[in-house]
Amino acid sequence: MNVEIQKTDQFNYIETGDSEEVLLLLHGLFGALSNFENIIEHFAPKMNVAVPILPIFDMDLRELSLEALVKHVEEFVALKGYKKIHALGNSLGGHIALLFSFNNPDLLASLTLTGSSGLFENSFGNTFPQRENYEFIKTKTESTFYDPKIATKELVDEVFEMVNNRSKAMAIVVTAKSALKNNVEDHLHKIKVPTLLIWGNDDTITPPFVAEKFDELIDNSSVVYYEKCGHAPMMEHPNKFNKNLEDFLTEINAIKS
Repeated sequence: MNVEIQKTDQFNYIETGDSEEVLLLLHGLFGALSNFENIIEHFAPKMNVAVPILPIFDMDLRELSLEALVKHVEEFVALKGYKKIHALGNSLGGHIALLFSFNNPDLLASLTLTGSSGLFENSFGNTFPQRENYEFIKTKTESTFYDPKIATKELVDEVFEMVNNRSKAMAIVVTAKSALKNNVEDHLHKIKVPTLLIWGNDDTITPPFVAEKFDELIDNSSVVYYEKCGHAPMMEHPNKFNKNLEDFLTEINAIKS
């Protein structure tokens, strides 16, 4: 993926173009830009794909919270002047997309959630009882996916480095605890934009019943389940994911035109 990370004093981000139609990608707690590689490559020719890198490891722990991360995204959007946003979030990124949508309904054109927290989550990040055990971290990382081969050595090494860096490990725990406290069930009725839920039937972190509950509580929603798929459908089934997302966005634009 040959996309340059742009940097300012406050933000690190990817932006692929200047289209008025923005696909805003929000990564999870252990997320990396590689998680969205296929989405970026597929949609960059058609939309402005923007990926703000969440400052989970850069914030003062006393200030770090889900609300602070949402504020960071809001300030990024304000700086860029985006007016028509299709927000997509995976895991913690989905949770942030939900809170962003509650605060900024006029900016949102659609919402896509995949493996989102916000209702229920078997969290990886609350404690690290065996953080120095590489095989333990490898097994935990592999459990994110239906196919453990998706958890490459590079990905496992990245997670292992995170949890064995004291400051990063503390940031992960603080963020995970903030997410667990921030249940969105009573606010989902506020979402009025078309919402697509893409879920793995073998997701053990946010199991399929979570998608069912989101679908029940969000008025204008539809859900697609993937067989043989865990917590990151865009990584395990990239072509299918991109097609479902493109069909969803095309239908929205057709209705508006």
